[in-house]
Amino acid sequence: MTRPAVIVTGAAAGIGRAAALLFAERGYGVVAVDESPSVTRPAGVLPLVGDVSGQAVNEAAVALAVREFGRLDAVVLNAGIGGTPPLEAPWAVERFDRMVAVNLRGPVLGIRAAVPVLREGGGGAIVVTASVSGLAGDPGVWAYNATKAAVVNLVRGTAIDHARHGIRINAVAPGLTDTPRTAAHRDDPALEAELTRRIPMGRWARPREQAEAIWFLASPAASYITGVTLPVDGGLTANTGLLPPP
Repeated sequence: MTRPAVIVTGAAAGIGRAAALLFAERGYGVVAVDESPSVTRPAGVLPLVGDVSGQAVNEAAVALAVREFGRLDAVVLNAGIGGTPPLEAPWAVERFDRMVAVNLRGPVLGIRAAVPVLREGGGGAIVVTASVSGLAGDPGVWAYNATKAAVVNLVRGTAIDHARHGIRINAVAPGLTDTPRTAAHRDDPALEAELTRRIPMGRWARPREQAEAIWFLASPAASYITGVTLPVDGGLTANTGLLPPP
């Protein structure tokens, strides 16, 4: 019997790396996609270097999974970028276009590439990494807010379209998570304290905790869940923000 197989994008660091390792530990063959060649390579993990905003790498990831593992069961579309400039900055639109390409076009192409193979195999699961910043606004990150909000509705729409094929499509919305991308926030003790103060659980997430939520949505335990965005944020979005948590 062939092992189940999953594609994980943005797999070189942070949540993507944690997800790739978790699936590998639990017996999956993993195609780990990232622009960086430093993708982790334990047993069962096949690296694929490429930019998810292009159709070719998404199709190559699906083909690699089928060729090497004989099947495709799940897809984790985690790759994303930040770095929102002020709206009036000379390069604001160019950066926004790049964020749309990676954060939104990437998942569109990933879903598009995976759906025919998942349908042929009788179904499967797709999990996209959105963000709590796609559920509400934040100061100074308008482009990130916009692209992650679009991901939330992309998941809803595609979940409806493909439910009849046994394909479940969901998203996780991570809150503050201790990853290389957020290191600059943690290097500023005052900023870190202010951000942490807003989280009812009083701490940032670990990447493994986000990976476990992804695992759940991709697993048979979530067999009747599709079209949802699951906040994994320590209670951050449960609070209106008017008053600090106790």
